[in-house]
Amino acid sequence: MKLRYGLIGAGRVAPNHVKAFWENKEELEFAAYCDIDPAAGERLRQGNPQALDGVPFYTDYHEMIEKEKLDIVSIATFSGTHAAIALDCLEKNINLIIEKPIAMSLEDADRIVALSEEKGLVVSANHQNRFNKPIQKVREALEAGRFGKLLHGTTHILWARDKNYYDSATWRGTWEQDGGALMNQCIHAIDLLRWMMGDEVEEVMAYTANLMHPYIEAEDLGMALVKFKNGSYGMIEGTVNVYNKNLEETLYIMGETGMAKVGGTSVNTLDAWRFSDGQDSLEALQADCNEHPDSVYGFGHTAVLRDVIRAVREGGKAYIDARAGRRALEMVLAIYLSAKTGKPVKLPLERCSSLDFKGLFD
Repeated sequence: MKLRYGLIGAGRVAPNHVKAFWENKEELEFAAYCDIDPAAGERLRQGNPQALDGVPFYTDYHEMIEKEKLDIVSIATFSGTHAAIALDCLEKNINLIIEKPIAMSLEDADRIVALSEEKGLVVSANHQNRFNKPIQKVREALEAGRFGKLLHGTTHILWARDKNYYDSATWRGTWEQDGGALMNQCIHAIDLLRWMMGDEVEEVMAYTANLMHPYIEAEDLGMALVKFKNGSYGMIEGTVNVYNKNLEETLYIMGETGMAKVGGTSVNTLDAWRFSDGQDSLEALQADCNEHPDSVYGFGHTAVLRDVIRAVREGGKAYIDARAGRRALEMVLAIYLSAKTGKPVKLPLERCSSLDFKGLFD
């Protein structure tokens, strides 16, 4: 029997979720979708008639989850609403995919983790770049021990967002509903760096600034140094100040017996691959795993949804579970806290919210 699927949010990223449904349609029935703006819902339907024609549309997600008895819901609204919607859906025993960030505070993230685990529900944080083919290839080598001792890793997110982007929605760039470049644009790469370097972080030291976007509350530049508990180090460079258009999102992993670089505009090409075991060639791997998506969203939404379907049917956790979403959020908030205090920040953090940084650049 097909699982009943719903989508909350019909904005910028919603077409990727519809595409993910379509590519998993043998397992799913698209039962309902929702947005507070009927015009956004109609635009989404017109762009995806095969998937959405005849599908009930709601402007109130409470009504949708009450009436439709859904098995899986993707939450693709603006960031500040993720936690409240997620908790309401979990109360209705609905499994979830939550767009990044999973929440805007660690307290809310912990509520999502606790409620989902108490009810035995699947929650996936939509850090879809983990499923990029080059990223999976690096992860495979890491889990096989081919890097040897990890030394350091870096990520560079060099993107462009102009005034038109921020003017497109009132929530963009606000501490309450969005955060800045690190929380919105860079959190995917921050998630990858933490995941690859052992997940456990000892300390973060950072600077943030608003250099080019005086009309938003949050940062447009962030730089951080990370000390991991396994003795390795990390560096994060994130900005939306690149002139004219996106430049790159790259990830470097450096180990005692190997190194890899994943590049492209959104970590979708394998650019360097050197290992002491000499098992494979860069050229052969590039032919097998380099991807060329039309946008920075990549192709990972389909794999995220497929993984959630698997977890719901078979039991167990999502590949990118709620705790992973919490760890990515914690990293961004630790960077913000270090930048605010001018001091290194020890992890783990128990309590922190984006609202703690309101007025930082006033």
